[in-house]
Amino acid sequence: MLDEKSRQSALDALRVLDTPPDERVDRITRLAQQIFGVPMVSVNLLDRDRQWRKSEIGLGVREVPRTDAFCDATIAQTGTFVIEDAAQDAKWASNPFVLGDPHLRFYAGHPLQAPGGEHIGTLCMLDTKPGSLDESQRDLLKDLALWVQTELAQQQELDHAAVVQRALAPRDLPQPAGFTVTAGSAPAGAVSGDFHDVRLLGDQLRITLADVMGKGVGAGIIASAVRASMRTAPERSLLRTVREIDSILEHDVGDLHMFVTLFCADLDTRTGQVSYVDGGHSLTFILRTDGTWDHLNSTGLPLAMGLNESHRLGTVQLNPGDALMSCSDGLLDLLDLEDPWGQVEQTLAEFGIEGAVEEALRRAVAAKAADDVTVVVVRRDS
Repeated sequence: MLDEKSRQSALDALRVLDTPPDERVDRITRLAQQIFGVPMVSVNLLDRDRQWRKSEIGLGVREVPRTDAFCDATIAQTGTFVIEDAAQDAKWASNPFVLGDPHLRFYAGHPLQAPGGEHIGTLCMLDTKPGSLDESQRDLLKDLALWVQTELAQQQELDHAAVVQRALAPRDLPQPAGFTVTAGSAPAGAVSGDFHDVRLLGDQLRITLADVMGKGVGAGIIASAVRASMRTAPERSLLRTVREIDSILEHDVGDLHMFVTLFCADLDTRTGQVSYVDGGHSLTFILRTDGTWDHLNSTGLPLAMGLNESHRLGTVQLNPGDALMSCSDGLLDLLDLEDPWGQVEQTLAEFGIEGAVEEALRRAVAAKAADDVTVVVVRRDS
């Protein structure tokens, strides 16, 4: 016996109703049609009084009343539900979908479960001719249904991870007197393996940009952990902070080969002196007022590589009019490889420091960049 209240709550919690088509689910629908050779396949979610289709082939409409839906009977089953010839089945012969369009005869569906086990929908296939499924075909339909429900649950996990990550991103960038700070990130997917952080600790502006090698939720979790570690015990020196995080990462995830490139710096807002540690990132530069570029070289290898190489502290002076710029390697994919510096200088001239960051992120979104793009710019105005 279905607990309709619990079932509906589980469906609502997935937050998938009335969402756009999803290629990951559509791919399973197409595969089912090809394997079983039927004209109609659908991924259905049973809402309060309707059957809504997340994906469909051959049906042409996204929802129908739940009252007459074959799938309403399927969610009450523990396994695959098959109607070989609805026109000859006393229970279904008078169904409006049998008597009228699309004149169904054959139906086979398997329940879709929410992470808690509640039956929230079905993967079903239909035909206008009678049909049947043998045991191996039933098992295959079950496997495809499990694939669908995994994709639906994974999307919920991605959404949750994205919310957590957005909550950890800096809301308001500090703007110390005499400086302009601009930063932003455009994730390639729902969750980014990049992160940036800018904090003002007394007279010190701490700037961090890191890139976890990898994509998806795993990289996002590690990025969030590194960011949290950077914020813990702010009284630690920059060098000690990086070395301790490196040691922790190597111990916890070193065997996963998900190393982290990182640039972090303390900028003295009174003098413009920058002390920095670069863990294999090597994508930080200073644009001088005369148009020249200074590259801040790496002072150590990426974190979690386990090669026992100690990071070192570098120093550089940020003079009035100079700008410190750091980016993740995703930005490189958007640049003209024949003249990257010229393209950056042209963008800066056209949009200014603040507008250039927004333009870089806009291009990343427009180009559907394959990698996360993060940019941090700090200019000393006076």
